[in-house]
Amino acid sequence: MQPSLNRILLYVKDVERACEFYQRYFGFTSTRDNDDRIVELTPPHGGAILMIHPAAKGVKAGQATVKLVFDVEDVEAFKARCADAGLVFGATHRADGYSFANAKDPDGNSVSISSRGFRVGR
Repeated sequence: MQPSLNRILLYVKDVERACEFYQRYFGFTSTRDNDDRIVELTPPHGGAILMIHPAAKGVKAGQATVKLVFDVEDVEAFKARCADAGLVFGATHRADGYSFANAKDPDGNSVSISSRGFRVGR
């Protein structure tokens, strides 16, 4: 049996703020056990679960070399919806039949929206 990537552990300074960010802008729902420090955020249409964990005091915000990439069919429409709700993405970049734009979560972690998963002919 081959392993599959189903969970991503994200260390954050403020668990509640991080959860609210991913719920508000990306539609995740949260699950939390009372005796566990980790909050599991489940995406609305499948994909990897984000496990939000309090960062140790010595961890610098956004220092990890990881970018969370969310597939969206229409980058500009998603950017507009997020901007209306308070999240501003950077410029839209175009590359090899798809587009993408970048932003940061409240802890400085890189997030991106990309239409790469919807490219035609790939």
